[in-house]
Amino acid sequence: MSVIESFRFKDLEAVRVGRFNLGVNTTFVVYRLGGTVIDTGPSNQWRQVRPFIRQRELTQLLLTHHHEDHSGNAGAIYRLTGVQPTAPALTGEILRRGFRIPPIQRLIWGTAPRVEARPLPEEIRIGTERVEPLFTPGHAKDMACYLLPDRGWLFSADLYIANYLKMLRIDEDVSTLLQSIQAVLARDFAVIICPHRGVVENGRARLREKYDYLVDLASSAQELYATGLGLEAIAHRLLGREELVGVASRYNFSKRNLIESCLRVDLSLFPPA
Repeated sequence: MSVIESFRFKDLEAVRVGRFNLGVNTTFVVYRLGGTVIDTGPSNQWRQVRPFIRQRELTQLLLTHHHEDHSGNAGAIYRLTGVQPTAPALTGEILRRGFRIPPIQRLIWGTAPRVEARPLPEEIRIGTERVEPLFTPGHAKDMACYLLPDRGWLFSADLYIANYLKMLRIDEDVSTLLQSIQAVLARDFAVIICPHRGVVENGRARLREKYDYLVDLASSAQELYATGLGLEAIAHRLLGREELVGVASRYNFSKRNLIESCLRVDLSLFPPA
Protein backbone atom coordinates (compact mmCIF):
# COMPACT_ATOMS: atom_id res chain seq x y z
CA MET A 1 0.00 0.00 0.00
CA SER A 2 1.21 3.53 -0.73
CA VAL A 3 1.36 6.34 1.79
CA ILE A 4 -2.11 6.78 3.25
CA GLU A 5 -1.70 10.46 4.03
CA SER A 6 0.85 13.18 4.67
CA PHE A 7 -0.07 16.11 6.87
CA ARG A 8 1.26 18.97 8.99
CA PHE A 9 0.27 20.37 12.36
CA LYS A 10 1.92 23.76 12.74
CA ASP A 11 5.64 22.93 12.25
CA LEU A 12 5.18 19.20 12.85
CA GLU A 13 5.42 17.03 9.73
CA ALA A 14 3.85 13.59 9.52
CA VAL A 15 3.24 10.63 7.25
CA ARG A 16 0.75 7.83 7.90
CA VAL A 17 1.60 4.40 6.49
CA GLY A 18 0.31 0.86 6.79
CA ARG A 19 -0.02 -2.45 5.00
CA PHE A 20 -3.73 -2.50 5.88
CA ASN A 21 -5.80 0.66 6.11
CA LEU A 22 -8.32 -0.81 8.54
CA GLY A 23 -8.34 1.91 11.17
CA VAL A 24 -5.92 3.34 13.71
CA ASN A 25 -4.71 -0.04 14.97
CA THR A 26 -3.37 -1.01 11.54
CA THR A 27 -1.76 2.26 10.48
CA PHE A 28 1.15 4.24 11.90
CA VAL A 29 2.15 7.90 11.88
CA VAL A 30 5.84 8.83 11.75
CA TYR A 31 6.43 12.38 13.02
CA ARG A 32 9.25 14.85 12.40
CA LEU A 33 9.77 18.07 14.34
CA GLY A 34 12.73 20.02 13.06
CA GLY A 35 15.55 17.52 12.63
CA THR A 36 14.05 14.98 15.04
CA VAL A 37 11.98 11.95 14.09
CA ILE A 38 9.94 10.23 16.80
CA ASP A 39 9.54 6.47 16.23
CA THR A 40 10.15 4.79 12.89
CA GLY A 41 7.07 3.07 11.54
CA PRO A 42 6.94 -0.65 10.70
CA SER A 43 9.61 -2.40 8.67
CA ASN A 44 7.15 -3.56 6.01
CA GLN A 45 6.52 0.12 5.19
CA TRP A 46 10.16 1.16 4.78
CA ARG A 47 9.58 1.86 1.10
CA GLN A 48 7.07 4.55 2.14
CA VAL A 49 8.97 5.82 5.21
CA ARG A 50 12.33 6.23 3.46
CA PRO A 51 11.31 9.21 1.24
CA PHE A 52 9.92 10.96 4.31
CA ILE A 53 13.23 10.48 6.16
CA ARG A 54 15.21 11.74 3.18
CA GLN A 55 13.19 14.95 2.77
CA ARG A 56 15.48 16.85 5.15
CA GLU A 57 18.53 16.31 7.33
CA LEU A 58 17.97 14.04 10.32
CA THR A 59 19.81 14.94 13.52
CA GLN A 60 17.98 12.84 16.13
CA LEU A 61 15.87 9.67 16.17
CA LEU A 62 13.89 9.13 19.38
CA LEU A 63 12.17 5.82 20.14
CA THR A 64 9.37 5.48 22.67
CA HIS A 65 9.51 1.68 23.09
CA HIS A 66 10.51 -1.54 21.38
CA HIS A 67 7.29 -2.65 19.65
CA GLU A 68 7.81 -3.44 16.00
CA ASP A 69 5.62 -0.65 14.62
CA HIS A 70 7.66 1.88 16.60
CA SER A 71 11.16 0.47 16.09
CA GLY A 72 11.00 -1.62 12.91
CA ASN A 73 12.88 0.87 10.71
CA ALA A 74 15.44 2.01 13.29
CA GLY A 75 18.28 0.03 11.76
CA ALA A 76 17.37 1.08 8.22
CA ILE A 77 17.27 4.75 9.24
CA TYR A 78 20.66 4.36 10.94
CA ARG A 79 22.17 2.88 7.78
CA LEU A 80 20.59 5.56 5.59
CA THR A 81 21.47 8.61 7.69
CA GLY A 82 24.16 7.58 10.16
CA VAL A 83 21.92 8.74 13.02
CA GLN A 84 21.82 6.13 15.77
CA PRO A 85 18.46 5.73 17.51
CA THR A 86 18.14 7.01 21.05
CA ALA A 87 15.81 5.14 23.40
CA PRO A 88 15.01 4.33 27.03
CA ALA A 89 17.64 2.00 28.49
CA LEU A 90 15.29 -1.00 28.67
CA THR A 91 14.19 -0.42 25.08
CA GLY A 92 17.83 -0.52 24.03
CA GLU A 93 18.34 -3.84 25.80
CA ILE A 94 15.32 -5.39 24.09
CA LEU A 95 16.30 -4.10 20.65
CA ARG A 96 19.86 -5.37 21.12
CA ARG A 97 18.80 -8.95 21.89
CA GLY A 98 15.69 -9.05 19.69
CA PHE A 99 12.17 -10.10 20.64
CA ARG A 100 9.40 -12.42 19.50
CA ILE A 101 6.59 -10.95 17.40
CA PRO A 102 3.25 -12.84 17.36
CA PRO A 103 2.15 -13.95 13.86
CA ILE A 104 -0.76 -11.54 13.52
CA GLN A 105 1.46 -8.57 14.45
CA ARG A 106 4.11 -9.77 12.02
CA LEU A 107 1.43 -9.82 9.31
CA ILE A 108 0.38 -6.25 10.04
CA TRP A 109 3.77 -4.66 10.81
CA GLY A 110 6.58 -6.97 9.69
CA THR A 111 9.75 -7.74 11.63
CA ALA A 112 11.95 -5.69 13.96
CA PRO A 113 15.62 -6.30 13.14
CA ARG A 114 18.06 -5.97 16.01
CA VAL A 115 19.68 -2.58 16.39
CA GLU A 116 21.97 -0.79 18.82
CA ALA A 117 20.31 2.20 20.46
CA ARG A 118 21.94 4.85 22.63
CA PRO A 119 20.40 5.44 26.08
CA LEU A 120 18.54 8.68 26.63
CA PRO A 121 20.90 11.49 27.73
CA GLU A 122 20.25 13.53 30.85
CA GLU A 123 19.16 16.45 28.69
CA ILE A 124 17.07 15.99 25.54
CA ARG A 125 16.28 18.82 23.18
CA ILE A 126 14.51 19.21 19.87
CA GLY A 127 16.21 22.25 18.44
CA THR A 128 16.36 24.57 21.43
CA GLU A 129 13.27 23.12 23.11
CA ARG A 130 13.53 20.98 26.22
CA VAL A 131 12.08 17.48 26.08
CA GLU A 132 11.09 15.48 29.17
CA PRO A 133 10.87 11.68 28.93
CA LEU A 134 8.05 10.28 31.05
CA PHE A 135 8.29 6.58 31.95
CA THR A 136 4.84 5.13 31.17
CA PRO A 137 4.72 1.31 31.38
CA GLY A 138 1.51 -0.68 31.10
CA HIS A 139 1.22 -1.09 27.34
CA ALA A 140 4.90 -2.06 27.24
CA LYS A 141 7.26 -2.39 30.19
CA ASP A 142 9.83 -0.09 28.55
CA MET A 143 7.57 2.64 27.18
CA ALA A 144 8.22 6.36 27.56
CA CYS A 145 6.31 9.40 26.34
CA TYR A 146 8.06 12.66 25.42
CA LEU A 147 6.69 15.91 26.80
CA LEU A 148 7.53 19.30 25.27
CA PRO A 149 6.55 21.46 28.26
CA ASP A 150 6.97 24.82 26.53
CA ARG A 151 4.47 23.79 23.83
CA GLY A 152 2.19 21.63 25.96
CA TRP A 153 2.68 18.77 23.49
CA LEU A 154 2.88 15.12 24.51
CA PHE A 155 4.30 12.53 22.13
CA SER A 156 2.20 9.84 23.73
CA ALA A 157 3.60 6.58 22.30
CA ASP A 158 0.77 4.05 22.85
CA LEU A 159 -0.52 5.53 26.09
CA TYR A 160 -3.65 6.96 24.45
CA ILE A 161 -4.61 5.53 21.00
CA ALA A 162 -8.34 5.61 21.86
CA ASN A 163 -10.71 6.67 24.62
CA TYR A 164 -12.31 3.26 24.91
CA LEU A 165 -10.26 0.08 24.86
CA LYS A 166 -12.04 -3.07 23.73
CA MET A 167 -9.10 -5.49 23.67
CA LEU A 168 -5.76 -5.90 25.42
CA ARG A 169 -2.51 -7.66 24.63
CA ILE A 170 -1.63 -10.49 26.96
CA ASP A 171 1.50 -8.66 28.16
CA GLU A 172 -0.36 -5.42 28.98
CA ASP A 173 -1.56 -4.54 32.46
CA VAL A 174 -4.49 -2.24 33.21
CA SER A 175 -3.31 -1.32 36.73
CA THR A 176 0.10 -0.22 35.48
CA LEU A 177 -1.49 1.61 32.57
CA LEU A 178 -3.78 3.53 34.94
CA GLN A 179 -0.79 4.50 37.10
CA SER A 180 1.00 5.81 34.02
CA ILE A 181 -2.04 7.80 32.91
CA GLN A 182 -2.36 9.26 36.42
CA ALA A 183 1.27 10.39 36.32
CA VAL A 184 0.91 11.98 32.89
CA LEU A 185 -2.33 13.75 33.79
CA ALA A 186 -0.43 15.39 36.64
CA ARG A 187 1.66 17.21 34.02
CA ASP A 188 0.69 20.28 32.01
CA PHE A 189 -0.11 19.58 28.37
CA ALA A 190 -2.93 20.16 25.90
CA VAL A 191 -2.04 18.33 22.68
CA ILE A 192 -1.43 14.62 22.25
CA ILE A 193 0.71 13.50 19.34
CA CYS A 194 -0.34 9.87 18.91
CA PRO A 195 1.38 7.55 16.39
CA HIS A 196 -1.92 5.80 15.67
CA ARG A 197 -4.76 8.26 16.31
CA GLY A 198 -2.89 11.32 15.01
CA VAL A 199 -2.87 14.80 16.53
CA VAL A 200 -5.45 15.19 19.31
CA GLU A 201 -5.77 18.87 20.20
CA ASN A 202 -7.97 18.27 23.27
CA GLY A 203 -5.59 15.58 24.41
CA ARG A 204 -5.77 16.05 28.17
CA ALA A 205 -9.56 15.65 28.19
CA ARG A 206 -9.41 12.60 25.91
CA LEU A 207 -6.76 10.91 28.07
CA ARG A 208 -8.85 11.63 31.17
CA GLU A 209 -11.82 9.98 29.44
CA LYS A 210 -9.71 6.88 28.84
CA TYR A 211 -8.71 6.79 32.51
CA ASP A 212 -12.33 7.11 33.65
CA TYR A 213 -13.48 4.47 31.19
CA LEU A 214 -10.91 1.93 32.42
CA VAL A 215 -11.77 2.58 36.06
CA ASP A 216 -15.48 2.16 35.31
CA LEU A 217 -14.83 -1.00 33.28
CA ALA A 218 -12.75 -2.51 36.08
CA SER A 219 -15.45 -1.64 38.61
CA SER A 220 -18.20 -3.21 36.49
CA ALA A 221 -16.12 -6.34 35.82
CA GLN A 222 -15.41 -6.82 39.51
CA GLU A 223 -19.07 -6.32 40.45
CA LEU A 224 -20.10 -9.01 37.95
CA TYR A 225 -17.37 -11.34 39.14
CA ALA A 226 -18.64 -10.97 42.70
CA THR A 227 -22.03 -12.31 41.56
CA GLY A 228 -20.36 -15.52 40.37
CA LEU A 229 -20.17 -14.70 36.67
CA GLY A 230 -17.16 -16.20 34.89
CA LEU A 231 -14.50 -14.42 32.82
CA GLU A 232 -15.96 -15.25 29.40
CA ALA A 233 -19.47 -14.23 30.45
CA ILE A 234 -18.24 -10.92 31.89
CA ALA A 235 -16.30 -10.12 28.73
CA HIS A 236 -19.36 -10.87 26.60
CA ARG A 237 -21.65 -8.84 28.86
CA LEU A 238 -19.42 -5.75 28.95
CA LEU A 239 -17.64 -5.84 25.59
CA GLY A 240 -19.66 -8.09 23.30
CA ARG A 241 -18.55 -11.13 21.38
CA GLU A 242 -14.84 -11.76 20.92
CA GLU A 243 -13.49 -10.20 17.72
CA LEU A 244 -12.00 -12.33 14.94
CA VAL A 245 -8.59 -10.87 15.72
CA GLY A 246 -8.89 -12.23 19.25
CA VAL A 247 -9.46 -15.76 18.01
CA ALA A 248 -6.89 -15.43 15.20
CA SER A 249 -4.24 -14.25 17.69
CA ARG A 250 -5.05 -17.19 20.01
CA TYR A 251 -6.28 -14.59 22.49
CA ASN A 252 -2.93 -12.80 22.59
CA PHE A 253 -4.93 -9.63 21.78
CA SER A 254 -8.45 -10.03 23.04
CA LYS A 255 -11.42 -8.79 25.05
CA ARG A 256 -10.86 -11.61 27.48
CA ASN A 257 -7.40 -10.27 28.34
CA LEU A 258 -8.84 -6.83 29.04
CA ILE A 259 -11.43 -8.15 31.48
CA GLU A 260 -8.95 -10.50 33.16
CA SER A 261 -6.60 -7.58 33.77
CA CYS A 262 -9.49 -5.40 35.01
CA LEU A 263 -10.30 -8.03 37.64
CA ARG A 264 -6.83 -7.54 39.14
CA VAL A 265 -7.14 -3.74 39.51
CA ASP A 266 -7.09 -2.38 43.07
CA LEU A 267 -9.79 0.24 42.65
CA SER A 268 -8.85 1.99 45.89
CA LEU A 269 -5.78 3.32 44.05
CA PHE A 270 -7.78 4.91 41.25
CA PRO A 271 -10.45 7.35 42.37
CA PRO A 272 -13.07 8.30 39.79
CA ALA A 273 -13.30 11.83 38.43
